[in-house]
Amino acid sequence: MPQSLSAVYLHAVFSTKERRPFLRNPGLRASLHDYLGGISKNLQCAPLRIGGVEDHVHILARLGRTITQSEWVKELKRGSNLWLKEQTAPPTPPDRPSAPLSQFAWQNGYACFSVSVSNLPSVAAYIDAQAEHHRKTTFQAELRALLKKHGETWDEKHLWD
Repeated sequence: MPQSLSAVYLHAVFSTKERRPFLRNPGLRASLHDYLGGISKNLQCAPLRIGGVEDHVHILARLGRTITQSEWVKELKRGSNLWLKEQTAPPTPPDRPSAPLSQFAWQNGYACFSVSVSNLPSVAAYIDAQAEHHRKTTFQAELRALLKKHGETWDEKHLWD
């Protein structure tokens, strides 16, 4: 076959360091999601959906043919980390202060799951419903459920940082 073709879809999830609420402001969070989409697109990994809440993000994308999953996530985190540290934090209500963006960091690890073409709509809807979902559950419970659903085993002492 003279042409190389690939249709690999991934759902990546990663948190802010120590799950600190750096992304509390909806405008900043939306700008971050747009920025992550731009990074992914520049890496030839077409973003399909990006969402999340104050302490983590979900990214659904089609992985490009010339990049590994770990390189993709590394560049998403590296580029967005630098960008966030340059941003001016929007004001937040006194009862819900955000952490200073100069201290921003992503957690060291990530979770990444394969997604079949037939499940793309349901994963996209899941990402779109993050705000509602997290009124009922924590990021930790969500990640454990995703890992269990995908048959992953994990060590709690190495899952969180």
